[in-house]
Amino acid sequence: MAHLLIVEDDELLRDGLSAQLMQAGHRIDTADDGQQALLLLQTVSFDGVVLDLGLPKVDGLTVLRTLRQRLPALPVLILTARDGIEDRVAGLNAGADDYLTKPFNLDELRARLQSMLRRASLPAFGGANAVTAQGTSVGQLRLDPKLPRAWLGDEAIDLTQREWALLDLLVRHSGQVVSREDVLEAWQSDPGEPGTVASNALEVYVHRLRRKLAGAPLNIRNVRGLGYMLETTAP
Repeated sequence: MAHLLIVEDDELLRDGLSAQLMQAGHRIDTADDGQQALLLLQTVSFDGVVLDLGLPKVDGLTVLRTLRQRLPALPVLILTARDGIEDRVAGLNAGADDYLTKPFNLDELRARLQSMLRRASLPAFGGANAVTAQGTSVGQLRLDPKLPRAWLGDEAIDLTQREWALLDLLVRHSGQVVSREDVLEAWQSDPGEPGTVASNALEVYVHRLRRKLAGAPLNIRNVRGLGYMLETTAP
């Protein structure tokens, strides 16, 4: 089933909702404020988010707008006591996929979640990071693992085997942190280029990829102490 993040500052509701959704087969992480939610969204890959609006530290709309900049295709259901039309409009305009007010019916919440997750799995809703029969794409960047080859628009990118493995890993986890250990493990399992690579050589390969992606609305960001993240940027 899906890996969901529940962002809710009401402990009783958060724990109860987590228990119900885990019983339904979902894997659940929780956050009790907006700051913690943003940290989890930076470091963990989720299939969907249930988000309250009235959160401490960072409010729900700010969380939603921030995650939409990095994860445009991540499904988000707002679950809030704010039932005014202007609140619904603000939430949907900020990028929510659905909006449900408290108090709510648990069966309706489950149905809305399933519908939202089902829509998100369709190719038309693939967002910035789409997987197709031809490979994986982020914006203008397209990878075909069968060859393996990569293109920016219609122009092929010349990549070494290790550059390809690094780029493939970043694209498949676009908007999420890829650790140095994950990259080194991928390289060690790749017979394309013999020999081992020291951890401090990884920055050299990242620098090479940045140069080869220059001009594209993409950025490989160094997340201090954690690893690297491929982000889409404003063109």
